[in-house]
This record gives sequence, structure tokens and C-alpha cells, in this order.
Amino acid sequence: MPSTEDFQLQLDTIFSFAEEKRLTAIIIKSGDLHRLVGDYPGDHRMSICCNVMRKNMTSGDEVLSEPPSGMGASLTIKYQFPRKD
Repeated sequence: MPSTEDFQLQLDTIFSFAEEKRLTAIIIKSGDLHRLVGDYPGDHRMSICCNVMRKNMTSGDEVLSEPPSGMGASLTIKYQFPRKD
């Protein structure tokens, strides 16, 4: 089953790609991130996935969509580049 580190590694890979391509922003949906890491929709770890996505938010990033609980496959975050601390 995917761990916090698995989700962070995949998100770091996506961020590196965005920086390499000199993108100004990228939109990531938690369901898509979880599919890339694996075990979704089967034995999923969606709450861990969403927590990692939220912890990576910095100034200028924006939650575009979220389920009522705040944790779920529809959580969608727009991350700005370059990343700010």
C-alpha cells in the first residue's frame, strides 16, 4: 500500500517536470496522483494522498475543488511555479 513517501516522491517528480518545462502552474487532482502511485481505486490511501498534496502548498497555490470532507479523489490543487518556501 502506498505510503506518505510514495506520494511525496511522485509529487516531487511532477514538480520537477513542471520546473524543467518552465511551466508557471500545474493542476493536480488527488485521484490522478493516487492512480500514478498505485492501489487506486482498490485499497486506497486517499487521505494520505490529500495530506501530502495540502502539505506541499505554498504561497500562491490554490485549492480549486474539494469534496465536502476535504479529503477525496476530487481534491484539485493548482500549484504555482517557481515554487516558494
